[in-house]
Amino acid sequence: MKSLLGILCVFWGLPTLAQSQACPLNINFNQSALTHWYAYTGNNANGDNPGDELDSFLTTLPPPNGTIGATAIPEYQLPSVNGIHIITASSSDYFGGFPTIPTINGYKYFYSVCLGSTSISRGNANGGNSGGYVRGIRYTFTVPTSPTPQPYTMTYAYAMVLENGTHNSDEQPLFSATLTTADSVVTCASPKYFLPTNNDAANGGTGAELDTAVAEAEGFTVSKFPSVNSNPNSATGGHLYDVWWKGWTEVTFDLSPYRGQTVVLTFEADNCVPGGHFAYAYVALRNTCAGLLISGDTVACTNTELTYSVPSLAGATYSWSVPADWALNSGTNNNIINVTPGVDPGKIIASEANSCANLHDTILVTTAPPTIPGSLLGNNEVCTGTNASTLSLSGNRGSILNWVYNTGGGWLPLPDTINSYLAQNLTATTTFAAVVQNGESCAVDTSTVALVKVDPLSVGGTLSPLETEVCIGQNKGAFLNLGGAVGEPVTWQSSTDDINWTDLTPTDTSHTYGINNITGNTEYRVIVQSGVCPQAISTEANVALLPVDFPVANIDPADTLICYGTKANLNADITIGTSFSWDATGTLTGPASGSIPATPYTLNEVAAPDSTTMYILTMMNTGCPNPLVDTFLVRVYPPIIVHAGNDTNVVIGQPLQFNASSNDIGDTFTWTPATDLSNPDIPNPIGVYTAEIDTIRYIVTATASNGCTGDAGVTVHVFTTLPDIFVPTGFTPGLGIDNIFRPILVGISSLQFFRVYNRYGQLVYTTNSTETGWDGRVNGQPQPAAAYVWEVEGTSYLGKVIFKKGTVVLMR
Repeated sequence: MKSLLGILCVFWGLPTLAQSQACPLNINFNQSALTHWYAYTGNNANGDNPGDELDSFLTTLPPPNGTIGATAIPEYQLPSVNGIHIITASSSDYFGGFPTIPTINGYKYFYSVCLGSTSISRGNANGGNSGGYVRGIRYTFTVPTSPTPQPYTMTYAYAMVLENGTHNSDEQPLFSATLTTADSVVTCASPKYFLPTNNDAANGGTGAELDTAVAEAEGFTVSKFPSVNSNPNSATGGHLYDVWWKGWTEVTFDLSPYRGQTVVLTFEADNCVPGGHFAYAYVALRNTCAGLLISGDTVACTNTELTYSVPSLAGATYSWSVPADWALNSGTNNNIINVTPGVDPGKIIASEANSCANLHDTILVTTAPPTIPGSLLGNNEVCTGTNASTLSLSGNRGSILNWVYNTGGGWLPLPDTINSYLAQNLTATTTFAAVVQNGESCAVDTSTVALVKVDPLSVGGTLSPLETEVCIGQNKGAFLNLGGAVGEPVTWQSSTDDINWTDLTPTDTSHTYGINNITGNTEYRVIVQSGVCPQAISTEANVALLPVDFPVANIDPADTLICYGTKANLNADITIGTSFSWDATGTLTGPASGSIPATPYTLNEVAAPDSTTMYILTMMNTGCPNPLVDTFLVRVYPPIIVHAGNDTNVVIGQPLQFNASSNDIGDTFTWTPATDLSNPDIPNPIGVYTAEIDTIRYIVTATASNGCTGDAGVTVHVFTTLPDIFVPTGFTPGLGIDNIFRPILVGISSLQFFRVYNRYGQLVYTTNSTETGWDGRVNGQPQPAAAYVWEVEGTSYLGKVIFKKGTVVLMR
């Protein structure tokens, strides 16, 4: 994989007002170059020490060996990759996603120098056997003198990306910041940052376990992306997901104890000592050296959580003070606090101190109530093209940051910042809103919306047919259709001279007009309007009146409702006409067509459809080309399907329970004849029979609430014997008769079982249903002709158990 350039960047804010204690020139790289900075690159094969600096870039020379105007310096003996690089435009770090130029709690940095890359020395320089890349920058300056003891601070922000080398901690990739005087290192301002391990590396220098808890506590997070370099500790390579990043953190230190002395500030990023794992980091410096500065809003939005911070001091203790009615949501011994402002203005005071600094700052804060976005007035409708609509915002608290609009593809900004907006020359329906904020610390909110509906220009469209003929008295069957219009019809108009046009009465606003009883040649047109746009006129249609009568007939009934299986009479009295024809003739009893010998003429047809059917009658009058078409709709109720039960056998004196049902809810039932039934007008009467009857058939009729009926029959055979079970001696599967083998139950109220066995004693059929029997098959396969053994057991209506056993012959 091609190496991704990583950068350790020093950022500096743009200059503000002149200060009594100015920072050194270009210490913030606001000249977009390394001018005044000494730079070096090298190799740490012998461990991290001053001997790592192998190539120097002086402050007194231009490139290639100096830093005056220089914007980039390559890695040591790797000219194709920048090891030190100035950045003037922010982007996102590949591994951590954080910005390469930070804004920290409202304080914005503008410039950067970047130390390091993702390159590793193995395979790139000196055979790649040992030692990682080293790159650093150094600024030497004299702390200004001052007549009074006051802080002289420097504040930098840093962020970094380190690859875990699994080495002991002193060989891990690192970033360091070092402050030295003429004879010593200022330890409280000289931290080193690296991924801590348990220092349990193997003899080869790898395999040390990362102390993940400590790393995460120090702000490190593992990246979701793997290293761009193959694993140097594996013979098969591969890319490890073991790159860690730490986002922006601010640090400050006080140089007032060293007034008049020369100090040196150094930033350095080193790969691991073996050389196979990379490091790069970003550093940002503030543009003030006059003391501690609190970052945060000086106008605080009430009832809104806000953050205030100061740059951190190594090993420092912190204290904060806020106005009395503010809620302090976090602890005070931190360089960052979270508060909820009350209504009272006042002071925010911060103090931080360690062994070499004791800093204080106070800012005055005022309060502002939360944003109220307000309501937008101006819903309107305009015609496309030249138009204007004024929108007004009222009831808002806060300033208008901008307006936004949406035509259906998402919200887009408008730069206006006043309470009214003039929307002009719109060509599409547009939604508007105002974006409001009451001070920087209050939430940005959006007003209610206003919709300006934009109507397309009216288009009159085309009438069809452009030419048509009608007959005298024609009041149906001739239509004019409007197509291609933009807008809606306002009215149809007619004219007999193509000069004077009259609105049709009553007003017709449909797209179709039925020509009705004209008395002469007539022209028609339509007035069309799209919303509020000017009206447009359609093309004209000419209607010629022929000197012949249109057919005339009265039909009865137009719609009718019948029960399934019944018939409907369709009648037509024709007073003008010479012929007729029907469709759907399959269920009609009369002729499908015919001539009309004289008028008046009456048609009487009988329809017997099984389902709802539309019958169409077409009538013609010789000389008139237009037919009179009338329709008869015959709707048919669904059939009522009745189940009376299966034919059955009883013995004299046995009570027989009937149970009729239908597919329709709420039907009434009637049994005929009523002989020996307990009640013939219920669905479930009981029959008890004497010796006078040997067979009787009942018909049960179900009557629905609409009067439709359905019926079914059931036959009862009455035996004079005692209750018994009769079993046939043979059956012939597959023939039309005697093809099912089952017992005949007489006086039996329930069947316990009916079983059939083959000659091997295997069960081939069993049931306890009185309705089913054996069809001579097992699992769908026909069984051979042979003798089979059966046994049956049932209980009579008197409670007696009857058991029988025998043989049956299956014949094929």
